[in-house]
Amino acid sequence: MAQLNPCMHNGQLYNNNDPELFRAQMECRALIHQYNQMDPRDTEQQQAVFSRIFAEVGEHCYFEPPFNANWGCFTHLGKYVYANFNLTLVDDTHIYVGDHTMFAPNVILATAGHPLLGALRERNYQYNMPVRIGRNCWLGAGVIVLPGVTIGDNTVVGAGSVVTK
Repeated sequence: MAQLNPCMHNGQLYNNNDPELFRAQMECRALIHQYNQMDPRDTEQQQAVFSRIFAEVGEHCYFEPPFNANWGCFTHLGKYVYANFNLTLVDDTHIYVGDHTMFAPNVILATAGHPLLGALRERNYQYNMPVRIGRNCWLGAGVIVLPGVTIGDNTVVGAGSVVTK
C-alpha cells in the first residue's frame, strides 16, 4: 500500500480529500465488495479473501455478509471474532478486537471524527482516534462505539448503546 498520511493515525487533523488516499481506499474496498458478493457455501474462498482485507486475522474469525469498512487494512482481529450482519467499521485508523469477541447485527465501530469548526469541515478535514475492544466481549444489536473508546475484557454492551468513553 502507498505511503499514507501519518496524521491518519495520530489524532491530528488532516485533509481526507487526497486522490492517493482515495485510490488506496478503493483497492481495500474492492476486496470487501468481493467478500460480500461471494457464495456463502464457498467458505474456503471467503476465508482467503477475508484474510486479505484486514491487518491481522486470528484463527476462526467470520463476519456475516454484508459488512462495510472504510479501509479494512487498519483493523486487527484476534481469534474467534464473530460479527453478525451489517457490521460497519469506520476504520480510518486502527481498530483492535480481542479474542472471542462477538458483534450483534448493525454494530458500528467509528474511529473518524470531524472538527466542530465549520470552515475546517468545508475543507474536508477530519481526525481519527483508535478503537480497542477487549477479549471475550459482546456488543449487542445497534451498538455504536465512537472514536478513541477502549472497551475492556469480558464486557457486554447492551443493544442500542452509544459508547462515548
